[in-house]
Amino acid sequence: MTDPVLNLLPNDFPDAEDGAFLNLGPQTLVLAGGCFWCTEAVYRQLKGVLEVTAGYAGGSPDTANYDAVCSGATDHAEAISIKYDSNIIGPGTLLKVFFGIAHDPTQLNRQGNDMGRQYRSAVFYQSGAEQQLVADYIRLLEDNGVVRASIVTCLEPLSAFYPAEHIHQNYAAANPNQPYIAAVAQPKVAKVQHYFKHRLKKDL
Repeated sequence: MTDPVLNLLPNDFPDAEDGAFLNLGPQTLVLAGGCFWCTEAVYRQLKGVLEVTAGYAGGSPDTANYDAVCSGATDHAEAISIKYDSNIIGPGTLLKVFFGIAHDPTQLNRQGNDMGRQYRSAVFYQSGAEQQLVADYIRLLEDNGVVRASIVTCLEPLSAFYPAEHIHQNYAAANPNQPYIAAVAQPKVAKVQHYFKHRLKKDL
């Protein structure tokens, strides 16, 4: 069944042209799409993803902590840093999952009931080439009519990424019965397992 925000199923999304980013060894991609408990859980299961760290992108180091960021008074975004093996998986696939399953790119400064700029949809690029890759992919999604509303994902230069507190790392796997995880994270994890089954790690 098609997601109410999407015109296409996630596996019908067009592919980004990321050939220039492949076979370069370990790389990182920093994404923000609402609560990092959910986005982290989505990516941990993908083959080629070496590590996913929940944290805070942007803002200043003195307020890079959960309580301060959740207050909405800082300029951080709850984000994840994905370390991946570009010999196995490329940023194009990671972006396809990001826009198709991990979050709703049409919601401005919120994801569902999580409201505030700290929950904004953003890609924190680390080079001009990466910025262009994401911008081109967003344009491709819009040109193909993939979503039923405007994509509001912002592209921001990565000034800093601060790992979150230990309790927030791999939170969904450690707390499967937590109501928020069961209601929000687990359906997204299940969607990846369904639509990207060929991309899953063998030990799942």
